[in-house]
Amino acid sequence: MIVGEGSFRYEVAEGWERLPQGWEHGDVAGVATDSGDRVYVFNRSEHPVIVYDRDGRFLGSWGEGVFTRPHGITITLDDTVYCADDTDHTVRVFTTEGELLQTLGTANQPSDTGYSEGFDLRQIKRGAGPFNRPTRLSRAPGGDLYVSDGYGNARVHHFSPSGELIQSWGEPGEGMGEFNLPHSVWVHSDGRVFVCDRENDRVQIFSPSGEYLDAWTNVTRPGDLFIDADNRVYLGEMSWKAGTTTMGGRPLTESRSCQLSIRDLDGNVLASWGGFDPCAAGSFASPHGLWVDRHGDIYVGEVTHTALSRYSEWHTGCHSLQKFVRA
Repeated sequence: MIVGEGSFRYEVAEGWERLPQGWEHGDVAGVATDSGDRVYVFNRSEHPVIVYDRDGRFLGSWGEGVFTRPHGITITLDDTVYCADDTDHTVRVFTTEGELLQTLGTANQPSDTGYSEGFDLRQIKRGAGPFNRPTRLSRAPGGDLYVSDGYGNARVHHFSPSGELIQSWGEPGEGMGEFNLPHSVWVHSDGRVFVCDRENDRVQIFSPSGEYLDAWTNVTRPGDLFIDADNRVYLGEMSWKAGTTTMGGRPLTESRSCQLSIRDLDGNVLASWGGFDPCAAGSFASPHGLWVDRHGDIYVGEVTHTALSRYSEWHTGCHSLQKFVRA
């Protein structure tokens, strides 16, 4: 099956993933690859980090007993692994073998934003320090770290390479520089900081020091993004369902399907695909985390059970990890 269009055409690699017998991973919150093309599936099961080779052969797992709710994973060019655990309120730093190197934030100690629990962004009364349910980390070319934060906060935090907090920016809201769920962050090679402001249906762009520069508003609930060396932006966009409300309380009056879009640095769409059958190959239930390897292949992780169970649409045939091979 071929998806995409023009020069951005991909084959759906059905049956790519080969889990050990008796294993399952449920929701896949994030996915990333290392310099050796190994694939790290950050998921909400008893085996939080499942590792495959490029052909989908199982290599091992790690992180058992470490995470409370896996969210975002990033692997840098030097094979440092950053894992955001949103209900533990930390971002942990690992080797690719799962050795813990550092922890940003303090486990089980959320910052004071007014948020208590659940998925109601209206509880957030103010921005605060790190962290209250962080979502993802990105490392800038110079080594500085940026963390989107998140379900219980409305900020981006900027750290030094050694993990010292430099600054934070953002408040709850819909204005420029405000957030309704900063769900992912990516620092471009030119230093600009791209933030998926998910429940505001936009990607906001900032300078390295947090000055607002621009926003893309032609997106739907952006969940994750990746920018490749050719300045192509890959964006996972989640659905709208008419008659429901967002986590910020905004009523949705139309239905939109999930999609994966490929864009230029100005936000113009170069290709996209998806559809209203969330469990069909090449369509999506909830494109929550994505990654592009050095061959140009795309991996998409989905929190399928969480997304579909609320509408009684989930079944065992639904995918939560897909690979798209550049055709």
